[in-house]
Amino acid sequence: KVDKESKVKDIEHKTAKKQDESQTLTVKSEDLEGTQKELDAALAYFDKLKPSCVDAGVSYEDRVARRKEEIESLQEALKILNGEDIA
Repeated sequence: KVDKESKVKDIEHKTAKKQDESQTLTVKSEDLEGTQKELDAALAYFDKLKPSCVDAGVSYEDRVARRKEEIESLQEALKILNGEDIA
């Protein structure tokens, strides 16, 4: 009789634990689904931005030269604006 009561209580505890675990699994699955949707959206946005961020085939030396020319022209414009003689 005592053995039967302990087994019944054990079954009750295991049933409650199973329900809790099942509920936790459902919540975790929903969280995973939401997170996966966010990741998919972020990756799609990344793929959309990638072409504008990837090097457009211009070498480092070309970019440095172009930047140097731009700086020189800006310095010349600043001299003109300040009224300095550019000759």
